[in-house]
Amino acid sequence: MIEDVARALMVMAHPDDVDFSAAGTVATWTDAGIEVTYLIVTDGDAGGFDDDVPREEIAPLRRAEQRAAAKCVGVTDVRFLGYPDGRVEATLDLRRDIARVIRQVRPDRVVVPSPERNYQRLAPSHPDHRAVGSAALDAVYPDARNPYAFPELRAEGHEAWTVREVWISAAGSGEHLVDITEVFDRKVAALRAHASQISETADLEGMLRGFLSANAERGGLAEGRLAEAFQIIPAA
Repeated sequence: MIEDVARALMVMAHPDDVDFSAAGTVATWTDAGIEVTYLIVTDGDAGGFDDDVPREEIAPLRRAEQRAAAKCVGVTDVRFLGYPDGRVEATLDLRRDIARVIRQVRPDRVVVPSPERNYQRLAPSHPDHRAVGSAALDAVYPDARNPYAFPELRAEGHEAWTVREVWISAAGSGEHLVDITEVFDRKVAALRAHASQISETADLEGMLRGFLSANAERGGLAEGRLAEAFQIIPAA
């Protein structure tokens, strides 16, 4: 894990993905002075539970919820690509659009969802997650660093940038654990900001404690600790 990180970019498929997977970790980074940017590929327009809310109102609602959630963990730069929720594919267009933001933000570290299917739990393997994970990894290498890939980006003034490290969230065995016990309340607050999505979650805090304590126990942390899990890949 590189230590001298100035900027990090979180590339996720839907509003709330970053909060379920990494909001506690983000809080520890912003507290340490790291500048964090969120790039959300879709507006989450296929989400929600209330048939009384017109579908055309969901996208702006979920954008607003994500911005509110980001503030809970010290993030103010939240960007959206507007791809259709539930229909994301790892296309050249998506690779280009992610590479553009990498070149704009120029992060040392990029966090992405896993491009692999999880056969223990289906939820982390949403097709949009896998597509975004795959496209984001390709955007990191080779697209963002190669000045001759997507020449239109250079024509726009976005010079090539080499990311030094990638973190994959919801990874399998051999994870890197981040102890988020001290900022757990901020993770919960960030998720509660997604009111349109958690209305049917009876015990959000208990559910989170279950997952996070299992991570901590698996990694040998002390009893009562809570941790988010990642796989770290050198990228430079």
